[in-house]
This record gives sequence, C-alpha cells and structure tokens, in this order.
Amino acid sequence: MSRRARFKRKTTETEISAAVFLDGSGLSRIATPFKFLDHMLASLARHGRFDLDLKARGDVEVDGHHLVEDCGLVLGRTFDLALGDRKGINRAGFFVFPMDEALAVAAVDIGGRPVLQYEAEFRRRFCGDMDTDLLPDFFQAFAAGLAANVVVRMPYGRSDHHRVEAAFKAFGRALRMACSLDPRGRDGVPSTKGAIDVGCR
Repeated sequence: MSRRARFKRKTTETEISAAVFLDGSGLSRIATPFKFLDHMLASLARHGRFDLDLKARGDVEVDGHHLVEDCGLVLGRTFDLALGDRKGINRAGFFVFPMDEALAVAAVDIGGRPVLQYEAEFRRRFCGDMDTDLLPDFFQAFAAGLAANVVVRMPYGRSDHHRVEAAFKAFGRALRMACSLDPRGRDGVPSTKGAIDVGCR
C-alpha cells in the first residue's frame, strides 16, 4: 500500500487541491490566501511527519469561512483516501503539546464517526490574517472528510498564536499516531466489527 492520495474539490466558492504521503518526513508546500493558515498546516505536517501539498483559492472577499472550512474538508478526504481500508493502523491517537506558556490537547479516532469536540477561548478575534472563529469549522470539516472523531482543546495560554499553534502541532502528532501502522495488527482492521464504516463513498 502506497499510503498516498490526491484529491481536488472545485465549487463556485472555492478550488482546492491536496496531496498527502502518510509515511513522509514532514515536508509541505502550502499556498492559501491566509498566511497564518499556511503556517499552521505546515506545523501539522511537520509534527505529523506527513508530506503535504495544498493549494487553495476562493471567495475570501466575501469571508474566510468557505475557504477555511473547505480546506479542512479536502484535507480530511485526502487522508481518508490515503488510509484506504484502514487495515493495520492504530486508529486512535492523542497528544498533549506545550508551547511556552500555552497548552493544547488533541485526540483522534479514525473510527467512522465524524464528530468534533472543540473547546477554546481567545483574547482577540484574529491571529495574523486569520479569523479564530473559523478554527472549529476547519476541524469539523476535517472530521467529516476523514469520518473521524476529533477532539481539540486549548485550556490555557497567554498568547493566542501559541495556543493555536500548539493545537495544530498536537493534532498533527495525534494524527500521526492514529495513522501509523501497528506491526501487531498488520492484517486486521482495528474494530470488533471487522470493518470501519467510512460512509457511503
């Protein structure tokens, strides 16, 4: 299994293409209208050790919502395709990431249930050029695209930048653990059902 995938989605609002190699070294080429989002996705790739390419453009003159949400959806779907039938993966992963005075917690269960648990409060509305109000939309869309349960919490931190960056690093490492192959379960699907339902696709 190559554990690589490409996916492209084009609508009247956005056009996004992504490619991922799950067993990479953390290389990334990210190009979206939001430099802060580029930085966060590069951090996710580096800490997840995923090779990740993403190009996105969209109607940001209206609002950033469509683009940020659709980036999450496309990335989740690309990971979904790269994982295939899920045979041999750990399925679940978690990480607690400290970054200076901030702390973030992330957990992932790639079990076919697209649910987001998200908890964070910020001192200001924007980090760089990105609206922090869009973060749960990104993670919810990622969870939907991957058909996964995703938990992201940022319990404390003085710097909003540090809190968000810690969250993306934690999420990358939780994904890395969940997507990694378990040598003891190489030929099986990690579910008592014998299969992981990823929806009607």
